Amino acid sequence: MFQRILVANRGEIALRVIRACKELGIEIVAVFSEADRGAPYLKFADRAICIGPALSAKSYLHVANIISAAELADVQAIHPGYGFLSENPHFAEVCRTCKIEFIGPSQDAMQKLGNKSQARKLAQQAGIPVVPGSEGLIEKDEDALALAEAMGYPVLIKAAAGGGGRGHARRQQPGVATSRHQGSAPGSGERVQGRQRVPGKVHRATAAH
Repeated sequence: MFQRILVANRGEIALRVIRACKELGIEIVAVFSEADRGAPYLKFADRAICIGPALSAKSYLHVANIISAAELADVQAIHPGYGFLSENPHFAEVCRTCKIEFIGPSQDAMQKLGNKSQARKLAQQAGIPVVPGSEGLIEKDEDALALAEAMGYPVLIKAAAGGGGRGHARRQQPGVATSRHQGSAPGSGERVQGRQRVPGKVHRATAAH
């Protein structure tokens, strides 16, 4: 078991990890941006280190700053919580290259499953049932509309590589079907993968980056 870990997150997410580690007798190093200085979760950590200004890109999403804090505190592992760098394969690789264990999936697993279209294909290859949807990425609105008509409404669409929580859209009837109209994450493309929505369950249709 680890003796000291760094929690690379903030707020309630960090607090949950801190409490769980405390129950296991693990020493905790918390990080914070200038905007979170004095935040309640920091009081429960054994040590707190500032990793940058308020902007997430320069603090909680800044790999070098987090690794520097981890090395300064001499931690054995980093727990990313969820969000921020938790699904970033590059971060996982950097952690392990620096001899710091990343508490989460391997870089390979994240690369394979981070893209919704590729994850769907892997599930099919493993014999796992999937909801009706396109067999690949769709680049044109007219193709997405044709697929939706064939599958039947309602349908969902989502950015294949994720949309920052904003890149998915539900369509109850014919209309422009790409997730770019839903505020896809920066850098996202306009290719769409459609899937049928089954009431009462979570199914997502996808757009590629």
